[in-house]
Amino acid sequence: MTVPIRTHRYAELTTAQIAAALSEDSILILPTGAIEPHGPHLPLATDLIVAEAVSNAVAERGMAAGHDVWLLPALGYTKSDEHAKLPGTMWLRASTLFETIVDIGACVAQTPARRLLFLNAHGGNSALIEVAARELRRRFDLQTFFASGPAQPGPTERGLGIHAGWAETSMMLYLRPDLVHMDRAESSVAVAVADSVHVGFTKTVKFGWLSTDFAESGVIGDPTGARPDIGEKLFDERVDTLVAALDEIADFDPGRVRA
Repeated sequence: MTVPIRTHRYAELTTAQIAAALSEDSILILPTGAIEPHGPHLPLATDLIVAEAVSNAVAERGMAAGHDVWLLPALGYTKSDEHAKLPGTMWLRASTLFETIVDIGACVAQTPARRLLFLNAHGGNSALIEVAARELRRRFDLQTFFASGPAQPGPTERGLGIHAGWAETSMMLYLRPDLVHMDRAESSVAVAVADSVHVGFTKTVKFGWLSTDFAESGVIGDPTGARPDIGEKLFDERVDTLVAALDEIADFDPGRVRA
């Protein structure tokens, strides 16, 4: 007897259901977060919570819209050593995370699915995931895709709200207000970086950095004006954009000329 499938979560399928549930058109979503300090006002699991919530909503809304999309369990231990000087940080070496992603890709390649989408909520993972995505494409002939949460600086952050600032704190106030301590939130804007003309996070010349280069708390931004309604708006915009992208991800072929 065929057991009906009532889940969008890959790990809740049985072995018998895999062949029936997945096909070469299926899109598997892998959330990637982190366990690292986010100042005195946010939990260590902030990036993991956001990655899982966004990915779950994309999978749910995507399936409701008719997409063949499945949610993989999230990666929480990732590349976070830029926060290594602060207590609570847990990280994998770049080589360890890279090989972990390759191993996961090898397992995905053993299923009928051929499309893997990384939804990342930790900036420290971005460069490595980009390299790993090409590795999976080359070694296993998977179509690989990746998206990191865009930096959305607040009005007082001078374009530098990249860690535990306005947007991230707002999103956590929406998703998990029970874990946010706004009475401890303090502004820590990287003024020296903002004043630089050529060297910066998004300028002509990038630079290597640790979060404690800017403040003892590791915060890079201003969370003091964060609000849950802003977090809800940012969350929904992010999810809607990614769900809209599923149409192209589902049949993307970089060598095909579109009519």
